[in-house]
This record gives sequence, structure tokens and C-alpha cells, in this order.
Amino acid sequence: MKKQLYPDEVNLRLRQGQPAVFNVTFRRGEDYPIDLYYLMDLSYSMEDDLKIVKKLGGDLLKALNKITSLARIGFGAFVDKTVLPFVNTHPEKLQNPCPSKETLCQPPFAFRHVLSLTNNAKQFEQEVGTQYISGNLDAPEGGLDAMMQAAVCGSKIGWSNATRLLVYATDDGFHFAGDGKLGAILTPFDGKCHLEENMYKKSNEYDYPSVGQLVQKLEEHNIQPIFAVTRTVSETYRKLSEMIPKSAVGELREDSNNIVQLIQDAYNNLSSKIILDHGPLPNSIKITYDSFCPNKMNTEGRPRGECDNVKKNDEITYRVKITATECVQNQALTIRALGFTDSVKVNIRSRCDCECDEERLDPSVCSGHGKVDCGICRCNSGFIGKNCDCETGGKSSKELEKTCRKDNTSVICSGLGDCVCGQCACHTNDDPKKQIYGTYCECDNINCELHDGRVCGGEERGRCDCGVCKCNPGFQGSACHCRSTTDGCVNEKGSVCSGRGKCECNTCLCQNGYQRPFCKECPGCPSPCARYSSCVECRAFQSGPLEKNCSKACSNIILKDTLPGGKACREKDSQNCWISYKMFQEDGEEQYSVTFNPEKECPEPPNIAAIVGGIIAGVALIGLLLLIIWRFLTELIDRREYHRFEKEKAKAKWNDADNPLFKSATTTVVNPRFGGQ
Repeated sequence: MKKQLYPDEVNLRLRQGQPAVFNVTFRRGEDYPIDLYYLMDLSYSMEDDLKIVKKLGGDLLKALNKITSLARIGFGAFVDKTVLPFVNTHPEKLQNPCPSKETLCQPPFAFRHVLSLTNNAKQFEQEVGTQYISGNLDAPEGGLDAMMQAAVCGSKIGWSNATRLLVYATDDGFHFAGDGKLGAILTPFDGKCHLEENMYKKSNEYDYPSVGQLVQKLEEHNIQPIFAVTRTVSETYRKLSEMIPKSAVGELREDSNNIVQLIQDAYNNLSSKIILDHGPLPNSIKITYDSFCPNKMNTEGRPRGECDNVKKNDEITYRVKITATECVQNQALTIRALGFTDSVKVNIRSRCDCECDEERLDPSVCSGHGKVDCGICRCNSGFIGKNCDCETGGKSSKELEKTCRKDNTSVICSGLGDCVCGQCACHTNDDPKKQIYGTYCECDNINCELHDGRVCGGEERGRCDCGVCKCNPGFQGSACHCRSTTDGCVNEKGSVCSGRGKCECNTCLCQNGYQRPFCKECPGCPSPCARYSSCVECRAFQSGPLEKNCSKACSNIILKDTLPGGKACREKDSQNCWISYKMFQEDGEEQYSVTFNPEKECPEPPNIAAIVGGIIAGVALIGLLLLIIWRFLTELIDRREYHRFEKEKAKAKWNDADNPLFKSATTTVVNPRFGGQ
């Protein structure tokens, strides 16, 4: 095997902002080794396809040998995660997931590595011949799980220093990251190999990998996927292929009899497209490629080099430009042709020497924890700061900055200071009267209320402290604008604001809805009558629910014989009696005076005899009334029927009619011959 990418190594020394240019040559050689791993979907819909692959097993390796004599082939299979709703978890279905019991199916599985890469065609045919179909419930399969394990388990698959092809054969879509939540699998895939006894046994512990994870691992391990899929899902896999730099999609016939030709065509397309790319870089280094292709389709200034339709023995030159936008430490990167194992190592060093005329500083300014470089301290590991006087204690600069923020949404030191070793050093101001202070530099002595155009009424009245006026003795108010006196806040009892407010600027500021001038009345407050009725009952009549704990529970209730004014109350006690009393709120929030009528108004008990007698009499009266109504209706109906009879009788004519049965005693006979003489 000959190397195809030149040179082996490049050493660069960059000046900031000036690009370094060098050439990389790729010459597509012949007889380059190929590793092909055939990854097949064994769900029930692929039954016919498996039969074809068993027949064409040896032909796959023969087709590869036409391309190169150094070809190897392996085999793996997949179905899906063995949890609901992906697979039927009924014990009988786990043993035979096929629709009919007569069909022999193997239990479902996520991914099984069947045969490591080998050049033995008979062994491939034997291993594939022992495989038989399985089944699952939903249409998408667990193909990304299988591809990921085939990519990251290189030692078990047997990948070598060769062109690595991963043939993915299926007739359906694929599950991806997030779908595992349907089966209560919440742990994201960790990107590691989990093959045990050639089985992916942790598929039910980790979610499906994301497309981004799969693309990253395929690029990292230099694997080129070939998606051999049916027409119904070909568009889905073409969109997936667009995300993978070197991949191909081939349309698989329903019975997979074109699989050999499909792989040959896909390999030719992949190998004829040369993509030059590089590994990860810091943001301070920019790299571009100018491609000079054999078909004259040249490109310049692209983030990677690309040439298409490259034939065997064609030579391509890529001009690589690398620019450092700032001074960087020694850096190494790898440039490689995707799909090939050859690479070029580039070692980068920057010319960071400071070309300045300022005087060299004494190294002691760096507190013994760094060295002077162009007038500034370059601190040793574990120390930061202008003079390397801050020991980080293992914390990063971001963690130190976090302690200088009041919360996650605020700026460092409120924008009025610098974060020095995890503490805010507030800025000084040109105005000597203004001071900025506070843990997060959030305070000053200027931004407070004004009175008569002066902050907090002037120094003789008060001072500003972090937005709040601190008044001198004798003054009060939000701006120290009034003198301290309570003459206008004292009620007739000598209490300031009745104990329900505070006196500010000789005016009561009442609380809880009480009204000025002395916070005596609260129109919007709920009536205290019902709340303290139990206390009145226990104090006055030694009964009720608080009888045993009256003195302690009702210590704020004071009984008085007379009470001028107050609120009249009438409430029911525990014995369903009415008690009447007056309540007056004393100075303070929960202090009441109560006077009451010592006589209870208890309702008389009901007269049981009268109630029972009344009920009986009522029932009897109702019965009698119903009987009278019935008799009246009966009489009325009878009279109506009698009158109808009399009327019909009057209309009868029996005396005027001849009785047809009557015969007279005299019989008259007439002789017909008698002539009357």
C-alpha cells in the first residue's frame, strides 16, 4: 500500500495577521485496501432481503476484489430496543416476534456483531447463512444504535488502516435521540462502546444517539457510510447523507438482488470525490484551502478542499493558508483526506516576541508568581491578576467572575468596578464627593431623594447610603425633609397613631387599612364580632369551646361594664343562644374592650305534643276533605246519568206502535168468485 497524501509533516512559524502558505498533494493510487462492514436490518419486512444476502454473500467479496486485492468484509445485524413501544414485550412474542407462530424468528435485539472483518468468503457465507429474521412493533428501527457501535468498537469490528465502508441496508427509517423517552429511557448516549459477547446489551439503558453524535464518530474514525435503502425511504437517507461529508445513498430493490452493483457504484462515487479537511482548531487560527482539481473545477478560499471525479493516478494540489489572528502557543493540527488513512501533521509556532521600546520591568512586580513579558506579567499556573497576586485555588476565571455578580443577569461589579481575584474593586470617580462601594459596587452616596435641590436635604439633615436617606437626629422622611415630632399623631389617650401606624413628618402612616388621622377606624377590615364570640362567651358565661383555656386564649379581651361608642354585636353562642355585646378596639392591633348583656336570649324548645297533635289533626282533616270531595263527585256523576235516562225515556213511543206478534180473533175470508149478489 502506497501513501497517497504528501508531505508527512509541515512546520510553520506564524506572524500575527500574516498567512503562512504551503502545498499538499494527493495522488489517488491503485490497490488501496478496503474494509467493508455489512450492517443489515433483520426486522420482519427484510425477510426476502436476507435470503438474497445469504445467496450473494460470496459475490460481495468478489466484487471488492475487482477493485482491490486487499479487501475484507464483515457482518452485523440490528432490530430495535427491546422495550415497549418499540418491541412487543410479551414473553411469547419475545421468543418469536413474527406475525405467525409457524414462521421461525429469532428474539429481537438492538445490535449483534456477527462476523469481524475477514477476507474469507466462505466464512462470511457460513455466518450469514446462520442468521434468520426477527421482528418489532413500530416502523422506525434502531439503526443509529448499530451504526454507532460499529463505529466506536473498532477493535471488535476489526477496522484496519484502510478505506472503511459501512453498508447500512434497511427498508425503513430510524430512531434518533429523544425517541428513547417513549420507552422511559432518559440517559443520553455516552458515545462509548458497549459490546458484550458481541451484543449491545446496554441499549435499554441509553437513549438513541443523535445525528450529530453519529456524524462526529464517523468522521473521527474515518468511516464512510453507504445507505442501501428502498425507494420509500430513500429521500430520508439522502437528507441524512447531506449531513455526513463522505457518504452515499443507493436505491435498493425490494428483494435486494442489486446489492452488489449498488455497493460498487457507491464506492466509485465516494472514492472519486476527495475532501481535504482538518481537525479542531482554536478560534485564533483560521485555515482555508485553494483546490486545483484535474478537471479544472478549481475552488479558492474554501473552509475545506474538494475535488470531484478524481480517477486513479490523478494528482491534486491543495494550497493551504493558515493565519493566526493573535499570539498562540505551540499548536499541532492534522490535515487528512476523508475516507483515507493518510494525513499531514502541521506544527504551528507563533512569533509572539514583543517589539516595543519600553523599559524592562523588574520581575519582582509579578509577586514571584510570573515573569515580565513586554511590560506585562505572564503569570504561572494557578495565579492571575495584573501582578500575579491572585491565587485561583483551582477555580477558573469564569468561576471567579461569578462571585463578582449579584445574580446571573447582572454585569460584573454592576459595571462600576473590576473583578480582582473574585472580589469587586470599585472605580474611583473624578468627583471627590461621590463614592462607589458595596460588595458588587452597587451602592453610592449620590442617588437618593432630593429636598430643596439637595440630596437628603443636605448634610445637616441626613446622608445618602446606597439609595436610602439616613436622617440625622431630629429629622425624618424619605428625603429627611421634615423634623421629628409626634404632636399631630397622638390620640386622646396619648398613644401615637393608636399603636397601628408610625408617625412620620407629624402625620400618621397607618397600616392594615386603618385611616388617619389617628389610625382608629378600619372600614375595610372584617368585623371582630364573630371572631371573638367564643371569647365573650367564655369570659361572661364560663362556657363554650374556650372554657378550659379562656384566660390564655382570650388574653386580649378586656371586659368593661360600660363602653362609650364601639360596635354593637349580636352572635350565637355554642348553646345556640343569642348574646349581645359591644366591642371597642383599644390602642394596638389586637386589643379589644367588650361590654355585653348578661342575659342570654335562648329560643324556647318546640312543643312536641302540639306538633304531633297538629300532624294527626292535619292528616285526619285532609282525609275527611278527600272523602267529601269523592262523595260530591260521585253524587254529581249519578245525577247526570239519571237525568240522561229520564230524557231518553221521554222520547220512547211504545204505545203507538203495532205489535207484529199480535193476531186478531176474527178471520175474514173473501171468495174470489163472489160477485156481490
